[in-house]
Amino acid sequence: MNKINIFLFALLLFGFGKRSMAQLNPLGTQYYFNQYAANPAMAGIRPGMELNLGMRKQFNSISGSPTNHALTAQYRYEKVGLGLNMYSDLAGLLKQSRVTGTYAYHLPISKEGKELHFGLSLGMMYQRISADQIDGDADDGSVMGLGQRETYFDGDFGVAYTSDRFTIQAAMPNMRHFFQKEDNKTIDQSLYLTAISYKWYFSGAESSISFEPKLTFRAIKGYDNLIDAGANISLFDDKLWMMAMYHSSKSATMGLGINYGVFSIMGMYTSETAALRTYADGSFEIGLVYRLFK
Repeated sequence: MNKINIFLFALLLFGFGKRSMAQLNPLGTQYYFNQYAANPAMAGIRPGMELNLGMRKQFNSISGSPTNHALTAQYRYEKVGLGLNMYSDLAGLLKQSRVTGTYAYHLPISKEGKELHFGLSLGMMYQRISADQIDGDADDGSVMGLGQRETYFDGDFGVAYTSDRFTIQAAMPNMRHFFQKEDNKTIDQSLYLTAISYKWYFSGAESSISFEPKLTFRAIKGYDNLIDAGANISLFDDKLWMMAMYHSSKSATMGLGINYGVFSIMGMYTSETAALRTYADGSFEIGLVYRLFK
């Protein structure tokens, strides 16, 4: 019994750490290249269909270190955007999966391409532990309680305004915690986010260059509010891009990507937050994009 209790204590600590990692350091692609991952209003922001696949893993090979997978599909037809968002966290014995479907409406407000966007995602959240991998009595009541949490409904809501240069947006992820009292006991939940960006275009002798700084504010329950500040530079008519973001959690994200026809590939490195830097070396993320029906 003592062995199980010690294990559960460590498991909960690691679980909160993993949840904090997911909330404090979201996937880097959501800042510029797959904004739908953070805001349902951005589903189908571009014409046609877009498939995004992402994976992130810590550099060090410590057993049980977090691994994140994400898959999104989005499609726009006239003023309507549809999306599917799948996300999975795996850290040690803890597994959390989330699947949502999205409806977005894109309302033109001028002939110059200015639009208002509204989006709602609804779906399911699944949280489990791998009891078959426990070194102890997997039938212990406290273990079974953790391993038998009900799958529950969850959702996100978002709004945005876009022009050919300016974007301002706000989103409320994980809406369930606003309506379920039991969720009020947890910490490290993302309450809401806002973001603003502006894009400059520069014409060169052979190709165009764009520069887009961005500022994001994220409210996290039980944690200091977070600010992300950085910029993305696109070169050679958007065929090559580079981005960097600094996070007020004292970490940074840097990325490089290539667009080739309907395909894109990108790699990103995120340094560890100050609180965890002693124990981990940061994480590497890779993303793939495939575009259809443009």
